[in-house]
Amino acid sequence: MQTNQISRVDQDNSGQFHQSHRAMSWKTATLFLHPALDSYRGNQQTRLLMIRRVFQITQQSVTTSIGLLPIRLVAGLAFIIHGSGKIQNPFGWMGPDAPTPGILQALAALSEFGGGFAWIVGFLTPLASFGIACTMTVAVYYHAALRGDPFVSVGGSSYELASIYLCVAILLILAGPGRYSLDRAVFGERE
Repeated sequence: MQTNQISRVDQDNSGQFHQSHRAMSWKTATLFLHPALDSYRGNQQTRLLMIRRVFQITQQSVTTSIGLLPIRLVAGLAFIIHGSGKIQNPFGWMGPDAPTPGILQALAALSEFGGGFAWIVGFLTPLASFGIACTMTVAVYYHAALRGDPFVSVGGSSYELASIYLCVAILLILAGPGRYSLDRAVFGERE
């Protein structure tokens, strides 16, 4: 290992300054000369632990996990079907005269199509559920407040389905995907 003599000025307990020499490896010298690098590495590890904590699932019974599985599978498949047409033209699926900016249309298309896949396999479920919840909140607001559609309608527009999907997204944010998910396999369970 290659070492280098590093000079350093220290202050002892009596307030006297003295110079010390010591042999250090280049790695140690780099950390000594640039303490921000050590802080960055610590922050990076902290960020990774925080990300892991967000996607860890809560411990649940087998019956709860079995109950969450068909909800994830059916709602995820429905979102893949709903989002498949939108993802083919993500920045313009609402048409050229839509008041919604293209980037928001693309986020909605991604949340529906990608979120559907994420729900089916149970991977990054809180993130996918948050995206779907945002999209469904806008859909409920659009149909209920702006258009004045009824909650349930026979043959016409309503906001019943968007409300149900919003509730499923909130359920999966709060309860997680259950034991039978990639989130559990990759990130583990919370203690």
